[in-house]
Amino acid sequence: MENNKKLKVGISIGDMNGIGPEVVLKTFSDKRIFEFCIPIVYCSSKNLRFFMSHFGFDIKINVINSPEKASLDCLNIIEPWNYLQEINFGKCDFKVGELAVSSLKSAAADIKKSKLNVLVTAPINKEAIQSESFTFKGHTDYLDSVFEGNSLMFMVTNNLKIGLLTEHVPLSSVKDLIDEDLIARKIQGIYKSLINDFSISKPKIAVLGINPHSGDNGVIGNEDDTILKPALDLAKQSGKLIYGPYAADSFFGSDNYKNFDAVIAAYHDQGLIPFKTLSFGAGVNYTSGLDIVRTSPDHGTAFEIAGKGIADQTSFKKALFSAIEIFKTRAQENELSNNALKVFRLPKKKKNSKFKS
Repeated sequence: MENNKKLKVGISIGDMNGIGPEVVLKTFSDKRIFEFCIPIVYCSSKNLRFFMSHFGFDIKINVINSPEKASLDCLNIIEPWNYLQEINFGKCDFKVGELAVSSLKSAAADIKKSKLNVLVTAPINKEAIQSESFTFKGHTDYLDSVFEGNSLMFMVTNNLKIGLLTEHVPLSSVKDLIDEDLIARKIQGIYKSLINDFSISKPKIAVLGINPHSGDNGVIGNEDDTILKPALDLAKQSGKLIYGPYAADSFFGSDNYKNFDAVIAAYHDQGLIPFKTLSFGAGVNYTSGLDIVRTSPDHGTAFEIAGKGIADQTSFKKALFSAIEIFKTRAQENELSNNALKVFRLPKKKKNSKFKS
């Protein structure tokens, strides 16, 4: 794909009782966005018109039945359902959750058929999406079941990238889930993503300790000494620039994170609390490791402000542009690796008689 060609971006609408529709519409109320991509939102046109009326947006929309029919200069709509679902801002509603799943599945089906280039997902409510037919904890788990590869939750900004050894699991389970195999797979996944998705040729990765103070030599738990350190030593032996384990409590406050291309945290809050403190509203949740590109804003449904018109679209907009940039970077890296530079012989210089001895 040519680097300047506009990509088709599939957008799942998320939980409509949250701020997802608002940040989507705020993003595309700026007509300049259409210069960079062809957006296709998976939602009922009746619901989308309701949101445009509620928030006061006048955006040109085009209802289609396939991404191939998308227009270049407007917000294209594919309808997984075609009726007006009642909206109660800020409420957990299982019917709305069901439609969020329907939107996600429709967009995922189209990108799996290569009808879309990238996928950007608006936030869902993890409780509302649960049903007998959908038992996944969230986007990442579902996408991991549909696409090739091993998904990795990667929180990214230009200056900070954080991956996790364990993701949406109870804190009580973290210790039992971390082993040398998991650590090796996560390091390899992040290392590969930094090269292929962000064009960092020799990544430097820091790993945070599992226990406070990385266990203080066994005083506060021995997992860092018996599991984490041996796994890091093996990674170093393979030539990777892996450092740690670092005590998590001082790692970010001391700005040490700025010395690395990525940081691996042991569990969800260990990584996401500093990430969102340092970059909230400007970060992106990227699902690396799959054969597709999927991004999402770094925030949730924000039920407490839903419908009020005060949601900030910055993170969604960054998720949109990050998806486009990652797709193009990945395509360039694949092209380079598949077409190794050939060694050309320089033509022999013609002999000049006046230089003869």
